Amino acid sequence: MSKLTVAVIFGGKSNEHDISLISASHIINSIPRDKYDVITIGITKDGRWLRFEGETESIKNGSWLDGKTTPCVLSPDPTDCGFISIDENGNAQKIKVDCVFPALHGKNGEDGSIQGLFQLSQIPYVGCDMISSACCMDKEFTHRILESCGVKMAKWVSVRQNDVKALDEKLSEIEAKLQYPLFIKPSRSGSSVGISKAYNTEQLRQGIMSAFEHDSKLVVEQGLFGIECECAVMGNDELIVSTIGEIAPANDFYDFESKYNDPTEQTFIPARFSEEKIEEIRKTAEKSYRGIGCEGLSRVDFFLTDDGEVVLNEINTLPGHTPISMYPKLMEYAGIDAAEEMDRLITLALKREGR
Repeated sequence: MSKLTVAVIFGGKSNEHDISLISASHIINSIPRDKYDVITIGITKDGRWLRFEGETESIKNGSWLDGKTTPCVLSPDPTDCGFISIDENGNAQKIKVDCVFPALHGKNGEDGSIQGLFQLSQIPYVGCDMISSACCMDKEFTHRILESCGVKMAKWVSVRQNDVKALDEKLSEIEAKLQYPLFIKPSRSGSSVGISKAYNTEQLRQGIMSAFEHDSKLVVEQGLFGIECECAVMGNDELIVSTIGEIAPANDFYDFESKYNDPTEQTFIPARFSEEKIEEIRKTAEKSYRGIGCEGLSRVDFFLTDDGEVVLNEINTLPGHTPISMYPKLMEYAGIDAAEEMDRLITLALKREGR
């Protein structure tokens, strides 16, 4: 049986560019080469698409731009079935692929933008489709959709850029509806980028202005007292729902620093909860995954409050795959190692397209 060609896309014009490089290196190294040939496509911070032909370590350490690269684009014409590269002499070459694995995070990577391009190209791709990606990336949409499905989430208020014109009035509205401490979150940003915690009006004001540096729409959520935990889900129709991973962050909350830079953060797999509570969270993860239309994979994040209530935080449709990321750890605990995980995800992408 001939091998299939998988294109792994990494980088991206996103504030999570550097995390994508680390995730991509893990994914590239994990794809079983007895079944797949791998090509790598990098997107620079200014949005250029380049085919990279070099060592995976160069992607991980960020030096890949110093290696051999060729400008390329993903053709939206489905008859091309892949990329078109342009060499230094202006000659075009078609590079056909069987599947795309977007090892991307954040804006333009998991917000439905690039998924829409894949769908135009009619190329199978790993992960959620355009609509579910967009809805999960947008915290306001996540609230509206999942709360309508009966999933418990934190109390919240949406804030638009235009609200800055009358910010004092908006602050009064927030304080009338919610109780401190409050979390201010860019609505369409991941990896906890731009999130801050406020205990008073001035901190709330500063947090809102800071978050607007990352997005034009925010959500302000009432703080919850409890334990952060996560569940890994894989599948299209038939799902694998992992046990629950518990997070004990080193910082005040599980921010970007805790996720990627602070070695003192601890995780526990399985979580130190009762079997009944773990099962409740797993069922809520499955309900949320299906309710918002996820496919392929997602990491569903929760709070288990001090009074034992399960509250959904967010759904991450392209969860990190760094050495310390929770999704691959949870899959490994379920008996699915990195190579099998990649194989399953690619197979799910192909099955969705009927291949």
